[in-house]
Amino acid sequence: MAKVLVTGIGLISALGGNLEDSWRNLIAGKSGIRLHQPFPELTPLPLGLIGQQPSELKMLTQMVVASALQDSGLVLPLADCAVVIGSSRSYQASWETLARQMYEDAANLPVSFFGNWLDTLPHMNAIAAARQIGASGIVLAPMAACATGIWSIAQAALLIQTGQCQQAIAGAVEAPITPLTLAGFQQMGALAKTGAYPFDLYREGLVLGEGAAVFVLESAELAKQRQAKVYGEILGFGLTNDAYHGNSPEPEGKSAIAAIKQCLERSCLTPADIDYIHAHGTATQLNDQMESMVIQRLFPQGVAVSSTKGSTGHTLGASGALGVAFSLMALKHQILPPCVGFQQPEFDLDIVTSARLSKIRQVLCCSFGFGGQNAAIALAR
Repeated sequence: MAKVLVTGIGLISALGGNLEDSWRNLIAGKSGIRLHQPFPELTPLPLGLIGQQPSELKMLTQMVVASALQDSGLVLPLADCAVVIGSSRSYQASWETLARQMYEDAANLPVSFFGNWLDTLPHMNAIAAARQIGASGIVLAPMAACATGIWSIAQAALLIQTGQCQQAIAGAVEAPITPLTLAGFQQMGALAKTGAYPFDLYREGLVLGEGAAVFVLESAELAKQRQAKVYGEILGFGLTNDAYHGNSPEPEGKSAIAAIKQCLERSCLTPADIDYIHAHGTATQLNDQMESMVIQRLFPQGVAVSSTKGSTGHTLGASGALGVAFSLMALKHQILPPCVGFQQPEFDLDIVTSARLSKIRQVLCCSFGFGGQNAAIALAR
């Protein structure tokens, strides 16, 4: 099987407009979460907004794809490059606007008003990215709740491992700050009132954030041939589903454990080989409890753990992709990123409270999404 290397990263988050700024602010222990009221009909809430107003999916995608390509030193067009770009909400914001306008003035809407709705179907964002880079090969648009980001990277890695392509651009983009998304999470009682505090005794729930991260993946052969700089290697991944409940994780974490075991096995690693875990760590009661139990069970020797959602907010489908980007930066700089917002421990874990220098060779990045979508990916220097 071909070795898969990461040769370019594009990232945008509430922490910063690019990878370097986001990483620098994360290491400094800063948070991009602020109190905002983007919709007058909803009360002010802590949110991870990139700008002052909710971002557009299309804009975010164009920006991160362009910066990943610039970072990798590739020149357009890339006809044979596979595109695997996922999103859990996709163009939901456009659909809500459309619905609101229809209800307000259905009788007087011109037919042309519906002209571009086909461009807002869930998979069209990946197709737009393919057009942007001039790709005419494989295009995939994964959608697996909060596991979307890791799933997208895993899909792309598999395409390269199996020789279906030599190069792929992969990741996830999320612009989830819409009235319906906020109202939905609020109805569930999952939204925090003051901020995101992953793994903290007094955690309140998740804080929604916007963000995107995409990667240029290449076979080792191609990367060597063009003397590309390399962030790290994708060793293997595990993908499972609880088939248990629409939004609660299976309490025993059986399927989450299976995903991590599958990932380690495919990566030819043991739990002792993992130096750092970028946890899903949503700061909800159920997730953090289940995830802590899973980590304690599989890594009894103890391992450094942090979640970056206290800094970026929970970017839903993009969160795993952001996690992979921060994990690759941790490998590059040999620095463990802190779990911003964490103060009072509830679980017996080695939570990274402030950035620390550490010898890091292999890292594990996890996402556990609604509907029991579990994803784990292992990365190496």
